[in-house]
Amino acid sequence: MAKKREPLEPEKKVSDGASLELLVKALCDGTTTVFERMDSQSSQCRFGKSGVCCRICHMGPCRITARTPRGVCGADIDTVVARNFLREVASGAAAHSDHARHLVLLLKHTAQHGGDYRIQDEQALRRCARMYGIQELDRPTAQLASKLADVFMEEFSKQEGSITTPSLAPLKRTGAWKEQGLTPGGVDRMIVESLHRTTLGVDHDYRHILAHAFRTSLADGWGGSRIATLTSDILFGTPSPVKSQANLGVLSHDAVNVVVHGHEPALSEMLAVASLDPDVIAAAREAGATGINLAGICCTANEVLMRHGISVAGNFLQQELAIVTGAVELMLVDIQCCLPSLPEVAAVYHTKVIATSHIAHTPGADSVPFDEANAYESARSLLMTAIANFPNRDPAKVAIPEHRQPLVAGFSVEAIKYMLGGTFRASFRPLNDAIIQNRIFGVVGIVGCNNPKSQLDAYINTLTLELVKRNVLVLKTGCAAISSAKSGMLTPEAALENAGQGLREVCEAVGMPPVLHMGSCVDNSRLLEAATELVAEGGLGDDLSEVPVVGVAPEWMSEKAIAIGTYFVASGIDVVLGHPFYVTGSENVTRFLNQDARQGLGATFHVHEDPHAALDKIMSLLGARRKALGIDKSAERKLWGMADRRGLGAENAPPRATCRPHGR
Repeated sequence: MAKKREPLEPEKKVSDGASLELLVKALCDGTTTVFERMDSQSSQCRFGKSGVCCRICHMGPCRITARTPRGVCGADIDTVVARNFLREVASGAAAHSDHARHLVLLLKHTAQHGGDYRIQDEQALRRCARMYGIQELDRPTAQLASKLADVFMEEFSKQEGSITTPSLAPLKRTGAWKEQGLTPGGVDRMIVESLHRTTLGVDHDYRHILAHAFRTSLADGWGGSRIATLTSDILFGTPSPVKSQANLGVLSHDAVNVVVHGHEPALSEMLAVASLDPDVIAAAREAGATGINLAGICCTANEVLMRHGISVAGNFLQQELAIVTGAVELMLVDIQCCLPSLPEVAAVYHTKVIATSHIAHTPGADSVPFDEANAYESARSLLMTAIANFPNRDPAKVAIPEHRQPLVAGFSVEAIKYMLGGTFRASFRPLNDAIIQNRIFGVVGIVGCNNPKSQLDAYINTLTLELVKRNVLVLKTGCAAISSAKSGMLTPEAALENAGQGLREVCEAVGMPPVLHMGSCVDNSRLLEAATELVAEGGLGDDLSEVPVVGVAPEWMSEKAIAIGTYFVASGIDVVLGHPFYVTGSENVTRFLNQDARQGLGATFHVHEDPHAALDKIMSLLGARRKALGIDKSAERKLWGMADRRGLGAENAPPRATCRPHGR
């Protein structure tokens, strides 16, 4: 029998003051949240957790154990566990890639028909066109955008051969994929093939199944997700540093609070514009409010934060708590990570919950699909709905925490290059030099969700703080980025207070935080792009498996996180997980993912449920890569005078990093 999980006290479930206050309030209001539902799942299925339950056909379901080592069809434990893992990867890849498809279709419609959307970043459009081999010189913007949208759509529908986007990776990495048979085909085909391979009577070799999991994940990370990021930048603008605030204290006592939640940026972008409409503001004032206060939850929060500076109310596990404040007039949900419990929580207060996606309905929520063809009016109508609900707010139920923290977000790769080198010398060269000189020990990307199996934000924030103390530059996306925002780590001042000497010097010189917010979870492709820039700049190896970079998913919970971790490892970047995949029932599958994958990919997964153990592993991995590059010793820093320079022959000149071709 599975070990029973004892209910935890509120202070052991969350780590920030705002969440603690509202979790206690929810209990007093008689509202059930994700934290109490976690307690009710006191004995989670050990067969499911170890991945040994098979429900693929209706001769089962079968549980593979020592007493029953094969299912009815004859599948052994390795086959069952590997098939379950591949299906999770395929689901995660589908989520990000369908998000991307929607954006590409919007780009196509905007290019051909205009409407309320505009191409906000023509420079990004032309840069992307060159990346994909499209002649852009003297080509009208709309025509070029339409052509690029067609090229992007082929990445989804391509039936033969490989897709183009993975060619943006370093040459040595694309060679490794070709050698291992992992070069991805069309995104849709990879996902369909995953389901086909895992149906009854098809693929039974766990190694072969797992290889396709890596291949499918690459169709996401270097296909769907990368396309989503590129398209968002073209349509809505490439992010650049912007100031804002985070945590539930950003909600207003006096304004109409509208919370946007989910992942698709099309609606939230238009809401940002419509909220400034004089007629909308006047209507809010007539209703007794001071105006409209937009705030975000989850990855929609990250999208509007980094392009508009709109405040972040919280991350995944705070979505119900936002409603518990009693101050939210309207919560708009679209796709991914939107809890089906939201209408039930909202029923205790006055909050309206509206589902805006045609593919995602929630019982108890009003369904009002967002009309992109009439985007502005659709957004304006939703704001009017919120305004009409403002008089229904019950002051006796309102409790907005005072907790909020300042932040700086919006560090796209283009923005980082500009900060490091300016308009005419924008590059990663200063960052490469800082790593080579050991002022920065390495770069760590911390990504992923929150999970009620552990204390909210605690693992993420503990690990982040310890890394910056050790001169590690931290890049963040998704809910992990919001964790750092709430803890005050997304400001330049955090470097002065917490960073090691070398990292602090770099941050002070550039004026950036020691933790860089790079976007939503689909923007993990930006992390791969940043790592690729390190390779292209030279001096840190010629493959992603050589650069001192590690990925971490401390509090992950989603199938999307599984796909993300898998494409990071397939790209040659080690990934540390805060808790394991559902594969532990098979020693062979676990060994393949955590050990054997290194032989062909140059990276593996590592599981550490304690943040300090994770810290030790990360520093060891970074150190090993530094040693292999020959930069494991601190470089002596000397200012060379003219007499020193005249005395130097070529054979005694200071060493310089050698630039290697990128191979794009």
